[in-house]
Amino acid sequence: MTTASQHVTAVITHRVRSGRETGYEEWIKGIAADARQFAGHLGVNILRPQPGATSDYVIVLQFDSCPHLNAWLNSDVRKGWIDRVQPLIQEQESVQVLTGLEGWFQLPAQATPKAPKRYKQAILVWVGVMIVSLLVHPLIAPLMQYLPWLLRVAVSVAITVVLLSYLIMPQLTRWFKVWLFT
Repeated sequence: MTTASQHVTAVITHRVRSGRETGYEEWIKGIAADARQFAGHLGVNILRPQPGATSDYVIVLQFDSCPHLNAWLNSDVRKGWIDRVQPLIQEQESVQVLTGLEGWFQLPAQATPKAPKRYKQAILVWVGVMIVSLLVHPLIAPLMQYLPWLLRVAVSVAITVVLLSYLIMPQLTRWFKVWLFT
């Protein structure tokens, strides 16, 4: 169940027309700049298509709450941008809203929207946290040794969450997708 104050992620997929990629890249810059102006915006990541694969661009947009995300998704500003992108894309956009850890495990355009089993999620999160703990924390510990204990913990947790959300979990999900989704 989603609560109004829960962190949310929108995964938006656009299939770009051949030869329109440059225009689409400009469009992304503009809409991302406007999205950053909205309350609760936490960040945006663009997953570009791999050469020789589909022409799908995946936009991963994060807000601090469902009401803030909905304000952006339903805004006149966004509607204007969506009108502008129509000549650049082949079909209507696909929008998935994720509200919990399933966002770490959801593959864009996944045939079945079913999340992996919880024990598999827990194991992969454990692996991700171990990676950060073993590789990153020894590098940052000397830099933070003079900070108060609570601030060191807060910074350490923040770094862990960012690395897990943006780098480690997406990569682990790709590597273990067969095991996760069976």
